[in-house]
Amino acid sequence: MDWIQQLQFANWHRVTGCVLEAYLLGCFATGYYLVRARAGLDLRKIESGSIGARNAGRVLGKTGFAMTLLGDFGKGALAVWIAWKWTGDNHLALLSLLAVVVGHLWPVQLRFHGGKGVATSLGALLVFDYRIALVFPVLFLAGFVPMRRSLLPAMFAFACLPMAAWFFNWDNFTVALLALLVAMILFAHRRNLAEEFTALAARRATTPKPEQPKL
Repeated sequence: MDWIQQLQFANWHRVTGCVLEAYLLGCFATGYYLVRARAGLDLRKIESGSIGARNAGRVLGKTGFAMTLLGDFGKGALAVWIAWKWTGDNHLALLSLLAVVVGHLWPVQLRFHGGKGVATSLGALLVFDYRIALVFPVLFLAGFVPMRRSLLPAMFAFACLPMAAWFFNWDNFTVALLALLVAMILFAHRRNLAEEFTALAARRATTPKPEQPKL
């Protein structure tokens, strides 16, 4: 039975329950509520406007960064774990993975102004298939060491995750939904990527060319 046939015979009450539970869990914006509680500030109005760990760290320091990172990572892992415990179905766990990231990116109670989704995605992937999750740090470090920049290696590592799922013999449905996850993460980072490419282009333009030896 392929995945299309499985969808036809799916228990849609369970599908709806898993997706809704994961989305609401994703809406719990760790950094936003932490900064609200400790500093009385709206994290969406500070620096990048993201509710993620890096922006929370700008206000609360290393402790705020670590707590936000763990909270976002943990809610991704918890969403997939609940779906598996409740249904034992890989595809429903994967739909929960997507839903918790959607909740983090576009939380309804914050008028759909959320974070970037990296930590939440990795937490969910670690529970879904730790092998796919471990591909990310390997590829990230391979790009970070020579470049000494984090954004482009991180996005490249994310873009490779669907291929990693294919390599580990996951079905086409899983590969397709992971490709959708990658698209969402890249979309959330679109401004950062534009700034990064602009900075690299400017840096390249101002780098002096080596003089040719005179004959």
